[in-house]
Amino acid sequence: MDSSAAATTTMPRPVVRPKRKKVLVDYLVTFRWIPAIFVALPLSALIHLCIYIGGVLASIKSEERRRREHEENVAKVVRRLKQRDPKRDGLVCTARKPWVVVGMRNVDYKRARRFEVDLSAFHNILEIDTERMVARVEPLVSMGQLTKVTCPMNLSLAVAPEFDDLTVGGLINSYGISGSSHIYGLFSDTVVAMEVVLADGRVVRATKDNEHSDLFYGMPWSQGTIGFVVAAEIKLIRIKEYMRLTYTPVRGTLKEIAQAYADSFSFSFSSSSRDDAGGDSKKQQQVPDFVEGMVYSPSEGVMMTGVYATAEEAKKKGNRINRVGWWFKPWFYQYAQTALKRGEFVEYIPTREYYHRHTRSLYWEAKLIIPFADQFWFRFLLGWLMPPKITLLKITQGEAIRNYYHDNHVIQDVLVPLHKVGEVLEFGHRELEVYPVWLCPHRLFKAPVKAMVQPEPGFEQHPRQGRRRRMIQLQLQSSPITHSMLLV
Repeated sequence: MDSSAAATTTMPRPVVRPKRKKVLVDYLVTFRWIPAIFVALPLSALIHLCIYIGGVLASIKSEERRRREHEENVAKVVRRLKQRDPKRDGLVCTARKPWVVVGMRNVDYKRARRFEVDLSAFHNILEIDTERMVARVEPLVSMGQLTKVTCPMNLSLAVAPEFDDLTVGGLINSYGISGSSHIYGLFSDTVVAMEVVLADGRVVRATKDNEHSDLFYGMPWSQGTIGFVVAAEIKLIRIKEYMRLTYTPVRGTLKEIAQAYADSFSFSFSSSSRDDAGGDSKKQQQVPDFVEGMVYSPSEGVMMTGVYATAEEAKKKGNRINRVGWWFKPWFYQYAQTALKRGEFVEYIPTREYYHRHTRSLYWEAKLIIPFADQFWFRFLLGWLMPPKITLLKITQGEAIRNYYHDNHVIQDVLVPLHKVGEVLEFGHRELEVYPVWLCPHRLFKAPVKAMVQPEPGFEQHPRQGRRRRMIQLQLQSSPITHSMLLV
């Protein structure tokens, strides 16, 4: 592979913007760490304590009681919707406040005439069915909640997005992805059935093959515009206690980095998943359980592949166990970057800690808010309070900072075909020059009806279909003028 020096000479130089004069809001953003540390972090700890107590109380409830409470809450939603006058009350939306949502999107429609419905009671895990291998959950159940219950049972969602606070409802109504999506698709592809309340108060159960299949395929990406998901049945898989993770450094041009990333799960080009491998155990073993890539510069990246492993294997003499979930540990994206100096290495990470490896650092957003939060002294003293709740960060930012972020901050997920990744990386470097860039593959299923994301036209005739129905998420997340502070 070409050297990094050769790679940088072929890369077009990004346009350098002239510096503008600083205004008051620039200083508010620079010193935002003060309210983050002294307000958001302590209150976040209190919220985490309340969530923990709530989880303990919920675990005491019997399955029958949770089912009964769910039915009562659904009945309340139906009664509320039947009170609506479509001519007078406007469109239906949830009563969830904009600052509660995990995301930067403006929700201006909630400032207009609307009919709000409160769904705040729908936060319970209703059932873990180990025979059918599905979890029946309500929409406000978070990924942290679910993995805390399922991982001790050696079970997991087929697609478990990395951030603790992401909820089932949000992941269905928009989209969710994780390092296992190259096998199972997006989060919505693992949904078996949905219980949906429509605007007229009807409650329906939508599956792939019943009379409400159009609703089932229409709900993903709908942002809650066609109905309220009040429960979902989601596919479970069997897992092991540890993840055997291989870190592979890559150097070259952005297109060469993209190719190296594709090669890390190359079997997926010729067939789409473990299912396609049939009974061939050798082929199945070639497909890693998790795939992830980090591009740290136009010439350097680290590719990671993970395979589930037993505790017995992880604890064998000579194997290294890395408890990345400990509060004082280096942030994962920075730790992975050390492979560029160390070379390829392998270690074992407890599975649940691996799932939530990006939570404490909010991927790499936390460094933009608290610039020194990745330093050892801070991690050791206050790392156990991290991360600050996004809700509290939104409350403490004010209108001026909010507008500043909308004008200057980049949080963009891009889903592109696998063979286009190199071109998109070059485009991102040319237009934004934002690093790190997170790479995550996902398998794209062709739905029987027109859906938001479809395989490329004519993919069935392509000699390497995997390339045409394999998508990659590129996550650009930073500020173009401050991204260098994110790197080690």
